[in-house]
Amino acid sequence: MASRLFGGFLKRRTDVQRSVAALRSQCSGGRQHVNGVDLHFELTGAGKHGVLLLPGALGSARTDFGPQLKSLSKETFTVVGWDPRGYGRSRPPDRDFPPDFFERDAKDAMDLMKALGFSKFSLLGWSDGGITALIAAAKNPGKIRKLVVWGCNAFVSQQDMELYDAVRDVSKWSARMRQPMEEMYGAEVFAKLWEAWVDGISEYTHRPEGSICMELLPLISCPTLIIHGEKDPMVPNFHPQYLLKHIKGSRLHLMPEGKHNLHLRFADEFNRLVEHFLDE
Repeated sequence: MASRLFGGFLKRRTDVQRSVAALRSQCSGGRQHVNGVDLHFELTGAGKHGVLLLPGALGSARTDFGPQLKSLSKETFTVVGWDPRGYGRSRPPDRDFPPDFFERDAKDAMDLMKALGFSKFSLLGWSDGGITALIAAAKNPGKIRKLVVWGCNAFVSQQDMELYDAVRDVSKWSARMRQPMEEMYGAEVFAKLWEAWVDGISEYTHRPEGSICMELLPLISCPTLIIHGEKDPMVPNFHPQYLLKHIKGSRLHLMPEGKHNLHLRFADEFNRLVEHFLDE
C-alpha cells in the first residue's frame, strides 16, 4: 500500500539525479546566515525577475528542483533554490517540527531573499513548500510578485492523515524509495526525521477544521496559479479546489497525468506553463 501510494512522491529524488552534474557547472550558491542558522541556497540566471523555489518535506533545492534550476529562463529570471533549516545542506541545526514550523520556514525564506538582495520576487512552492509559500504570500503582500503552488494543502483532513500514516514506517518502503533520502541523511536519521514530520503534520488535526493556514488565504493578493496533478496519490483534489475558492483571483491548471512530482515528471510542460504565468 505504502509503495503504491508513495512511489511517485519519492521518485522525484531519483528523477533528477541525472541533472545534478550539469547543475554544478551552472549554479552558484553558498550559505547565508539567517535567523540564527546558516541556510544553503543555489542561484542560477541573471534576469530581473527573482524567483524562489520552496521544496517539499525533507527536500532540498537540488533534490526537488533540478529541472527548474537547470532550465527556467536564465535571461528572464534569477532563480534561487533553498534548503529549509534542518533539511539538506542547511544542517546543523537538526530539523524539528514545532507548532509553527511552516511559519518559521516562511520567515526564513523571506529573510533569506532579503539578505540576498531581493526586494520583490515570486514564489514557486511544492508540497510542504507550497504551504510555506501560501503563508509567506499572505503575510508579505507587498513583496510577492506572483505565486505558484502545487501538491499542497491549507488544512489536514482525516483522509490526509490516513495517507500519511500509511507511509510513516520507512522500513516498509522499497529500498529504491528509501535510497535518495538515506544518502542525504543516513538511514537512521532519515527514519526518525520522517516519523517526526508525520507527527508534526498530524498536530494540525487538533486545530479547528484541521487548519494549517486556512485563515490566511483571503490575505493573498498577488496573482496566483494553482497546479494540480489529477493522479496525485497524496493530495486529494478537494485541496486545490479549496485554494481556488479562497484565494481571490486565483486560477487552477489541471494536469490529467500529473502525480505529486508533476514538475519533475513533466518538467518541460511545467516550466513552460510557469514561465508564461510569471511573464504575463
